[in-house]
Amino acid sequence: MDQQAFQQVSQNSPEAIPTQMRRIEGREWWLWGFAVAVTLALTLGIISFTFPWLNRETDGSYWFDLREWVRGLAALVLLFDFYVVYQHLQLHRIRRQLAERDQLFQLISENAADMIALVDSDGRRLYNSPAYLKVLGYSPEDLKGTSSIEQIHPDDRPRVLKAAEKARLSGHGERMEYRVRHKDGSWRTLESTASPIRNARGQTDKLVIVNRDITERKRAEEMLAHNAFHDGLTNLPNRTLFLDRLQHALTLSKRHSNYKFAVLLIDVDEFRIVNDSLGHSAGDELLIQIGQRLKDGVRRADMVSRPRMGGVPVRPANDDTLARLGGDEFAVLLDDIRDPIEAVRVAERVQAELASPFVVNQQEIVISASIGIASSISPHTQAEDLLRDADIAMYRAKRAGRAGCEVSDTAMHANAVKRLRLETDLRKALDQGEFRVYYQPIVSLQTGKIAGFEALTRWQRPEGILSPIEFIAVAEETGIIIPMNRQLLREACQHLRSWQSEFPSSPPLTMSVNITSREFAQPDLASEIRKSLEQTGVDPGCLQLEIIETIAMGDAEKSGHVLAQLKALGVRLSIDDFGTGYSSLSRLRRIPVDTLKIDRAFISNMDSDPENREIVRAIIMLAHNLGLKVVAEGTETEAHIDLLKQLNCEMAQGYFFSRPADDQAMLRLLAGNRSAGAASVGG
Repeated sequence: MDQQAFQQVSQNSPEAIPTQMRRIEGREWWLWGFAVAVTLALTLGIISFTFPWLNRETDGSYWFDLREWVRGLAALVLLFDFYVVYQHLQLHRIRRQLAERDQLFQLISENAADMIALVDSDGRRLYNSPAYLKVLGYSPEDLKGTSSIEQIHPDDRPRVLKAAEKARLSGHGERMEYRVRHKDGSWRTLESTASPIRNARGQTDKLVIVNRDITERKRAEEMLAHNAFHDGLTNLPNRTLFLDRLQHALTLSKRHSNYKFAVLLIDVDEFRIVNDSLGHSAGDELLIQIGQRLKDGVRRADMVSRPRMGGVPVRPANDDTLARLGGDEFAVLLDDIRDPIEAVRVAERVQAELASPFVVNQQEIVISASIGIASSISPHTQAEDLLRDADIAMYRAKRAGRAGCEVSDTAMHANAVKRLRLETDLRKALDQGEFRVYYQPIVSLQTGKIAGFEALTRWQRPEGILSPIEFIAVAEETGIIIPMNRQLLREACQHLRSWQSEFPSSPPLTMSVNITSREFAQPDLASEIRKSLEQTGVDPGCLQLEIIETIAMGDAEKSGHVLAQLKALGVRLSIDDFGTGYSSLSRLRRIPVDTLKIDRAFISNMDSDPENREIVRAIIMLAHNLGLKVVAEGTETEAHIDLLKQLNCEMAQGYFFSRPADDQAMLRLLAGNRSAGAASVGG
């Protein structure tokens, strides 16, 4: 409705017109009453002159004056009657105008496409035009028992209530948009304007609200906005939107040094051949299928659903990371990655996904893609520059041959190649049996005897033994650690069973094996350990599983369930590297562990650092109070041993006794330790 019609509605609402009619009726009754009273008074005055007691002898002038008075009074009565008739005609005219306005209001409200409502100061509905039935499906009976805000979307209600209150206080309504529920359950968008109605005291006690359904207009606007930033063929984000997302990521990486990302630029090899041989329509269909396969195949969990780095803002949930830049070029934004090597892994998965045949017009098409990678470690500050780096890397990949992958940054490329080679070598090493089990003795500080061993993995390469620090992290990330440690567990249990037979003792020798976070998350962990124990004949009580502090103290429900499963096997549990994590002492009391292993960082300089010595003392006292045993790792000097004995530590492990070595070295060590103390074991 235009503003003039809106004012017309405001002045002639169904509540306002009856009020005006009542005022007119009251005024009319007052006028008629006043007229009757005056007429009676004047008539009685005239009649009074004819009363007998007034007809006394008078002179001629008296009767002359009396006639004049009577004429005057009669004239006044006549004039007053004319005035009354005039006022009555005026009231009749006003009544007719009000009736015409009432009819006009009915015509406007009943035929207007806009919805017109009248509400009181408490939000109760006083009137709703028939358009509510046409637009929202609600009849007057449906609306009668509901509040004026009941159908408004919960998220929009505070804004609507605030705008209504502002209109009441200021006397001016503002145009606003909000969502209203249709009777069929769908949501419609309304554009609304409220106009206050004041009472005789100048207070706003009602609001006339005019609502217009703009749902289709909003959809059209959203469609225009969508089309401006999305590819018309594949419906993926276009170059403009992707550059905006990339610029945001680039800015974020400059503000937060721990935030990393990478860009993959994917170009279909020899796509022109498809267009030339099968036609452009087939080429378009192939591009649509490629876009869909990229969306389905490159899992969002691998790209954007990783745990956020500390201090890095969470990005919008609808943040698109896959785009078609034009032609046969696609781009992927890998957001918040932990290591640049992840970009290479995703690129390999993309190439594997695209290698499967496509079916276009009942014909199989096999394609490949060349991929260029650029990372956030680039010095660029503009998204276009970073995308250009990925483009250059992609063309370098094309020159090297079809289905290639190149990284723009030289250092990143070298690291990626090294990392991929290490992963490949790890898999080969597992197949070829290159992993060796080394052992380090755990010695009782009371008797000086070897109480048990810790099993450790070493990698036997042609150039020599490789330390775990160089490959364990990669094995953990890739999952190779699972079969590797299962192999280690079986071999360690076999050696333990053999040593227990050859060197019987009371209590018997034990074997400690580390359980990594990747293994801890495996649902079959307990069953695999049970299987190894049954196959090797080792008593479960002789196997000690070492779990790092952060795993044991993590998710209480999950870790508690797994630890209970392991404990049910009869094995012993140990918290490794204790003191370096975030242990909760209340949690420590509730988890079923048997031993604490003090991290070597506290042991190595406890003889020279009083603070470290006090930390070790506190850990030992805590463990004993909880009924736990203590193993000190990293003991290298006799001073360490003496201090640990003074602190009543039960066991120790470190270079003072022996470096990790193979099973043959442990056999010789056990033979030499059979009747000797700790001093004769050192070396």
